[in-house]
Amino acid sequence: MEAIEELSQLSDSMRQAAALLADEDVDENSSSSSRRSSTFLNVVALGNVGAGKSAVLNSLIGHPVLPTGENGATRAPISIDLHKDGALSSKSIILQIDNKSQQVSASALRHSLQDRLSKGASGKSRDEIYLKLRTSTAPPLKLIDLPGLDQRIMDDSLVSEYAEHNDAILLVIIPAAQAPEIASSRALRVAKEFDGDGTRTVGVISKIDQASADQKALAAVQALLLNQGPPKTADISWVALIGQSVSIATAQSGSESSLETAWRAESESLKSILTGAPQSKLGRIALVDALAQQIRKRMKVRVPNVLSGLQGKSQIVQDELVRLGEQMVQSAEGTRSLALELCREFEDKFLQHITTGEGSGWKIVASFEGNFPNRIKQLPLDRHFDINNVKRIVLEADGYQPYLISPEKGLRSLIKGVLELAKEPSRLCVDEVHRVLVDIVSASANATPGLGRYPPFKREVVGIASAALDGFKNEARKMVVALVDMERAFVPPQHFIRLVQRRMERQRREEEVKTRSSKKANEAEQAILNRATSPQTGGQQTGGSLKAMKDKSSQAEKEANEASALKTAGPEGEITAGFLLKKSAKTNGWSKRWFVLNEKTGKLGYTKKQEERHFRGVIALEECNIEEIPEEEEPPAKSSKDKKANGPDSGKAPSLVFKITSKIPYKTVLKGILYV
Repeated sequence: MEAIEELSQLSDSMRQAAALLADEDVDENSSSSSRRSSTFLNVVALGNVGAGKSAVLNSLIGHPVLPTGENGATRAPISIDLHKDGALSSKSIILQIDNKSQQVSASALRHSLQDRLSKGASGKSRDEIYLKLRTSTAPPLKLIDLPGLDQRIMDDSLVSEYAEHNDAILLVIIPAAQAPEIASSRALRVAKEFDGDGTRTVGVISKIDQASADQKALAAVQALLLNQGPPKTADISWVALIGQSVSIATAQSGSESSLETAWRAESESLKSILTGAPQSKLGRIALVDALAQQIRKRMKVRVPNVLSGLQGKSQIVQDELVRLGEQMVQSAEGTRSLALELCREFEDKFLQHITTGEGSGWKIVASFEGNFPNRIKQLPLDRHFDINNVKRIVLEADGYQPYLISPEKGLRSLIKGVLELAKEPSRLCVDEVHRVLVDIVSASANATPGLGRYPPFKREVVGIASAALDGFKNEARKMVVALVDMERAFVPPQHFIRLVQRRMERQRREEEVKTRSSKKANEAEQAILNRATSPQTGGQQTGGSLKAMKDKSSQAEKEANEASALKTAGPEGEITAGFLLKKSAKTNGWSKRWFVLNEKTGKLGYTKKQEERHFRGVIALEECNIEEIPEEEEPPAKSSKDKKANGPDSGKAPSLVFKITSKIPYKTVLKGILYV
C-alpha cells in the first residue's frame, strides 16, 4: 500500500509535467477533468463473464461496492476513481459528486449500481458509469470494470477505448478452473494485442477455493505462478486470489481490524491450497505489490522523455526571461542599446545569407556567372562585325579624303560601338542583384528571433534596409555605365601592338618556309651538278648515271615543290594550308594529308587530297594541348620525305613532330601525331 501511495505522488508530478509540456492548465477540482486521463494509475479489468472481475476489484477497494454473482453481472463499463483518506474509518465511504461530498454505505452503492445495470439489461448500453470515492482502505487507483469479453456489447472498439492507453495497467482475470486452457483465453489474447511485451499487464487467477479439489487446475495455477506456463504467459506477473475476502470481512463484526484479518486469512488459505507456489504471489497484498511494480516500470520508460521535455521548456523559459529582462528598459539609452543589438543580429543573419548562399544568396552568384554572360553572348556582335558594317565605320571614322586615312581610329570607333552594347546587360545585372538582395532582407528579418518580438521595429528595419538598397542600386547603375564609358574612352595601345605582332609573326613563318624550300632546291641542284661533273668509266655507264641523275633531279624538284606548297589566304593571311604526315590510330602508320589552319577561328582541318572540298576531320585547337614529341617517336627515315625534315644539316634543330590532345582528360580528339 505504501508503494502505491509513493507512486501516486510521483504520478501527480508527472501528470503536471505532461500538462506543462502540452501547455495545459491542471485543475484537479474540475469535474470535467478527463476520466481516463494518462495518470499511470489506471487499472482495466479484462475477463469473461463469471471470471470474478468485480470480486477482485472489490478486494482492491476494500468494500463490496461492485455487484457480484449472476444478478450483478457487469453490463456497462464502470469507472471508479479512488482516493485514499487516512482520516476516515475502515467502514466509511465518501462519494463525491460535482464537488460535493456525501457519505454512503457499500451496500447502498452496490444496490444503486445493480439497478443501473439492470436498466441496461437489453445488452445495448455502452454508457460509462463513473464514481469518485474516498476511503481509507483503497489504494489511489482508477479502476475500470469492463463487461465480460464474451458479451455482445464488447466489440473491439469498446475494448480499445480503454485498453489502448499506453499508461493503463491491464488486469487479466482468469478463474482457476480455466487455468489449464489459459492459452485460449480471450482476455489474454486482448492483453497481448495491446501490450505485446507484457510491460503493463498483471495476471490474476481468481476463485482458487472453488478449484481446491481439482489437482490439474491447481498444478496449472502453480505453473503460472512459477512462470512455467505456456509461452504467452511467461512475461506476465501472476497473482492468486480467492476473491471473497471483502465478503468475509463484511460478515464479521464491525471492528476496525476485520478487513486486515480477512486479508491475512485469505493468504493463509491460499498457502494451504497452493503449497508449491511462491508466497509472495498469494493474496490481495501481493496483487497491490504487482500493480505497483508494473506502474513503476511504465514510469521509468516515460521519465527520460518527460525530463528532456522539461529541460527544453526550462531553456525556453530562461531565454524568454532574458528577453523580457532586456525589454524592461526605462531610459532612452537602454532602448537604443536594445535596438542596436537587434540590428546586429539582423546584420549577422543578412551576412550569413550572402556568404553561405543560404536562402536566395546563391542567386547573386548565378546572376554574375550565368545570366550576365548569357546576355553578353546574345548581343548582336555578328551584325556589328559584318564586313560591310566594318567598312562603313572605318570610312566614317577616317574621313573620305585619302590623306586622312587612319585605320587605328576606325578600329577604335568599332570597339567603342561594341562596348556601348554592354551597357544594357550591365544595368539588367544590377537590377537583378537588387531584387535578390531585397528578398534576402525580408528572409533575414524573419530568421532573426529578436525582431519577431517587436513587429513594428521589424517593419522599420526592413523598410530602412530596402531604402538603402534602392540608393545602392541607383549608384551601382551609374557606376557600371561609367566603367563601360571609361573602357570606351581609352582603348589600350597594347591591342594594336598585338595585332602588329601577330602580322609580323605570320610573315616570319612564311619567309622561313620559303627559305627552307629554296635551300632544299639549291641542295638538290648542287647534287645533280656534282654527279654530272664526276668522272665516268664508260658510255653505257655514263648514260645510266645521267638517267639516274635526271630521275633524282626530278624527284628532288617534286619534293621541293611539295615542301614549298604552303599557301596562305584570307584578308590578313590568317589561313595557312600545306601537307603534313599524320599517324593513324588504327594502323599506327604515317600518311600524308592536306591540312588547313585558320588562325582566326583556331580550327585545324585536313583532307586526303588537296582537291577535296570537305574536311575529313576538324580539330578545335583552343580546347586542345599541343605537345612536342621526342625524336624517338618521329616517323622512320625511309625516303626523301624524311630528309625533308631531318636533313643532314638539321643537327640539333627542334623536333618537328607534335601531338594534339584534349585539355579535358576524358574527351577525345582526332588523335594522332602530326609531322611537319
